[in-house]
This record gives sequence, C-alpha cells and structure tokens, in this order.
Amino acid sequence: MKRIVIFASGSGTNAENIIKYFHERKIAEVTHVFSNNLRAKVLKRAHDLKVKALHFDKESFYVTNDVLNVLKDAQPDLIVLAGFLWIFPKKIIDVFPNKVINIHPALLPKYGGKGMYGHHVHEAVVRNKEKESGITIHYVNEHYDDGAIIFQAKTAVQEGDSAEDVAKAIHQLEYKNFPIVIEKLLFPKKGASL
Repeated sequence: MKRIVIFASGSGTNAENIIKYFHERKIAEVTHVFSNNLRAKVLKRAHDLKVKALHFDKESFYVTNDVLNVLKDAQPDLIVLAGFLWIFPKKIIDVFPNKVINIHPALLPKYGGKGMYGHHVHEAVVRNKEKESGITIHYVNEHYDDGAIIFQAKTAVQEGDSAEDVAKAIHQLEYKNFPIVIEKLLFPKKGASL
C-alpha cells in the first residue's frame, strides 16, 4: 500500500477529496495530514476520516528537525501540498527528492509566487480580463510555484465572471484531476502520460 502525506493550511476540501479517493480504491492511503494552522478545518476533516492530523509551528518546520523526523518515520511515497501556504524547506525536499508536489490554482508561470494563492489569484485573473485560467500540479523546490510542471488543466473565463465564479470552476478541476495525477505518479504505467 502506497503512503501519502498531505500538507494544508486551510479548509482542506482537496485533502478530504484525496483521502476519500484512495480510501475507495484501496491502492494507497493518506497516513498523515499536517497543518501549520491550528484552527484549519483540514485538521478536523482528517480527524473525522481517521487520518492522523498534526499541527506544527515554524520552529519545528524550519529550525529543528521535528517535522522532518515525523516524515522519515511515516515513509511517504508522495508528499502532497494541497493549499499549503509556507515555502517548503530544502532539507525536507532533499530527503524526499521528486516526491513533493503542489497544486496551484492558476496556469503557471502566470499568477504564481509569494502572495499568489486562493482568491488573490482569481481576483488577479478577473482584473486582467484573462480568457482562461486553470490548475497546475508541479514538483516543489525551495521557491514558490517554481518546480517542474507535471500537469495542467484549463477552464474558460467568461466576460462578467466574478472571482468566485472562477474559484468554483478551479475547484472542480482540482477535485477531478488532483487524485488522478497523484495515482499516476504513484503507479506509473509504462508509456502512460499525464
């Protein structure tokens, strides 16, 4: 059974979707959900789905090896950032090379970087009268939204769409595609492409 660890900072709808997807398929399991936000709904969602839910602070993430040591014990096949807002430490990436991925609610390299998350991205897309937006799933390096792109999916942005309209369309792309991309990364079939 492949092992997945999720990092999230907020509500956790993507995390819940991933947990349920693999629970149904019984080919992989989410063993831990980590959050840097003690009040994040993702911790309750994980707890309700019987997944270990752990809160951590900046010191245990960046200064000490507390989070790294828990990850080493968990032995994840993949570390998934699903709405996680802190930059990921190089020391963790180095221990898990090509095993840390992130989802971003825009078509990178557009609308990426520090401060570009959630509604900030969708408001910028609408403000700039973009004709399309989408999601990008990419490997994580020590810079925001900078790692190699694994997968992108697009959705049209109509004239008159609000940031909330764009957000709804993006969430649907995330729910549909993120678990499938994770599965393909965990179980690469010869010749299969994302």
